Amino acid sequence: MLAMATRAVSKPAIPSERSAAPGTAAPKPVVAIVGRPNVGKSSLFNRLIGQRRAIVEDVPGTTRDRLYGEVEWAGRTFTLIDTGGLELAPPDSLAASIAAQVRLAIEEADIILLATDSVEGLTAADEEIAQQLRAGTFAAGRSKPVIVVPGKADNAQRRDAAAEFYALGFEEVIPVSAYHGSNIGDLLDAIVQALPPLPPEAEVEVERIKVTIVGRPNVGKSSLLNRLLGEERVVVSEAPGTTRDAIDTVIEHDGRQFLLIDTAGIRRRGRIEPGIEKYSVLRALRAIERADVALLVVDATEFLAAQDLHIAGEIERAGKGIVLVVNKWDLVEKDSTTQQQYQQEIARQLNFMPWVPVVFISALTGQRVGRVLDEAVAVQAERQKRIPTAQLNEAIGRALEAHAPPARKGRPIKIYYATQVEVTPPTFLFFMNDPQLVHFSLERFLENTLRQAFGFRGTPIRLHFRARRPAAAPGAQRG
Repeated sequence: MLAMATRAVSKPAIPSERSAAPGTAAPKPVVAIVGRPNVGKSSLFNRLIGQRRAIVEDVPGTTRDRLYGEVEWAGRTFTLIDTGGLELAPPDSLAASIAAQVRLAIEEADIILLATDSVEGLTAADEEIAQQLRAGTFAAGRSKPVIVVPGKADNAQRRDAAAEFYALGFEEVIPVSAYHGSNIGDLLDAIVQALPPLPPEAEVEVERIKVTIVGRPNVGKSSLLNRLLGEERVVVSEAPGTTRDAIDTVIEHDGRQFLLIDTAGIRRRGRIEPGIEKYSVLRALRAIERADVALLVVDATEFLAAQDLHIAGEIERAGKGIVLVVNKWDLVEKDSTTQQQYQQEIARQLNFMPWVPVVFISALTGQRVGRVLDEAVAVQAERQKRIPTAQLNEAIGRALEAHAPPARKGRPIKIYYATQVEVTPPTFLFFMNDPQLVHFSLERFLENTLRQAFGFRGTPIRLHFRARRPAAAPGAQRG
């Protein structure tokens, strides 16, 4: 595969939802690190994911939020969650919020790593947490595989003393040193052995368009889902924040299968309350990551709010298709020009994404709701579109001949050749004399050229630039 010089900022791996329907690509297994405060959970997390992402301090409560990372070992990949220190009798509201987050992580996980401290030894708090894990208290009565991980086992004496943790009643006790990396391989072997088996290939390859419904609270996302389903499967309330978890539902429309994902409303960051609501927002953002197409639902009575534009930007950054769904259209007083005026205002506000299709609907009355999935099908087809190299270079050549890019830094810009290297989203690689000369205006010009020539309605496209290497001498070794 061609190595691409990308301008994108790398983001932490975001895990799949745990509720994937049968017949879809299986979500990655989830492993959660839990334990009382200040036993080295974040150090273990950093060691297992191979990078320093979690903040590590000798202060209880440093980790308040769950962190997600991806680990690959022995041919298996799983999502790892770092959690805050668990206190079963929280002394204040902050500790209670952390405890709620830990419970959500346990609920989501397939395997639990119970982190303890080999220096302090077995404590009453360790025993209380272990008892609740055995009873399944944190996960609606379902006990899950637990591996006890005594940390800070930096020498043979501490590793030998860690045998006392077998008193917690779990079969696997693996003392480790996150700082030195001691026994980390043994721990990873034990995790992989305990992971759920991989599903049969036949269950993975069913083709469904994954459609995520996102938007601010109380714009009618659940009402839209219910209307698409034709029945009341999701609780609908006038109170913002009714939906907490992402919910997967499979439906069929015009002979095609869709996996619909309803999500909690995404509020502005400053208005997100700690605890469960915050993590419902994270799950919504994760739902965007696993979607093919996102339906961004907005309220027709409010036009586009700043948060709608923020969510649209998140969808674009994730490289997903997008359909703007203007709901509650039945509440708008209309004349013959109303819809045109709305479209003009939307185009003005969403000027950084002029390629987004817009559908005006009423989830309450069912007006034009069927068009939503039709648009999702069309957008997914655009995401999968592949342009023959000859046609691509012909279109770009004509555009550059008509509008040659101005020189930068006293040097001319020369684009020699372009090819499409990926789909979903469509991604193009341009070979040129010097990628450092590329300005945002040139990128926008090339993107507009591609859209005018080939469409790509409803999908982001990615442009990458690489300096063309000189031809290798005969017999020279290729890299």
